[in-house]
Amino acid sequence: MGIKYKLYDDFKIFQDDLFNIKTIFTQYDDAIHKARNVLKIIPLHGIDTVVKAFRLPNAINQIAYAYLRKSKAYKSYFNAVKLEELGVNTPSPIGFIEFYRNGFFKESFFLSKHYPYDFTMADVRDNNPSDKKEILEAFAAFTYALHQKGVWHVDYSGGNILIKKNEKGYIFSLVDINRMEFRSVTEYEGLENFNKLWLNEEDLTLLALSYAQLANLDAQKAEEEILSHDKKLKEHVLRRRRFKAFFKGNK
Repeated sequence: MGIKYKLYDDFKIFQDDLFNIKTIFTQYDDAIHKARNVLKIIPLHGIDTVVKAFRLPNAINQIAYAYLRKSKAYKSYFNAVKLEELGVNTPSPIGFIEFYRNGFFKESFFLSKHYPYDFTMADVRDNNPSDKKEILEAFAAFTYALHQKGVWHVDYSGGNILIKKNEKGYIFSLVDINRMEFRSVTEYEGLENFNKLWLNEEDLTLLALSYAQLANLDAQKAEEEILSHDKKLKEHVLRRRRFKAFFKGNK
């Protein structure tokens, strides 16, 4: 069996843990997230470590990740390193490892320090806290700063934006970062990045106006852009759900 791995310089003591991560992972039952990928908090060397086990890819991707493309674990690690270099909050990367058998890509894991947070943007959307306006304004400023640094989070959804509240305001941190682009973000393009939040029209308008003020954009056009992108995505998702429901009902 072959392996590929990388450890952040500050976490070299994790090397043996990384090599034995499959065994360690199965010893802990409680998952903080269990869907396509599974996340567990595992204490290692006195550090609460988030271990993300990526789903075994299909046969085609087992070849692609072995020879043609970088894996999700690889991109999660190096995107985290890049974000830290840019001064963008994300859970501190520890390392990643990939396992191969007979030349095929198999299991992969990404390790980071656990980031204690108070709530997510999804919680803001669903629970309507009393300080929602202030959070959205701060989030618009965070997103604008992100775009100014050339960061485009493809999966910029509510659950992937962690928020910690302190006496100075709100601190945002990004997770699920294997799908990111580091490139120039054009003026009105930045407003498209809000479309996966599934916010209502009032909240989206507030984000648009706050972002427009910071980016020196036309407020009316910014509002039209953000609402248009939101509507387009929601209609696309609804069509997909109807399509799946139709075929499910005809089985």
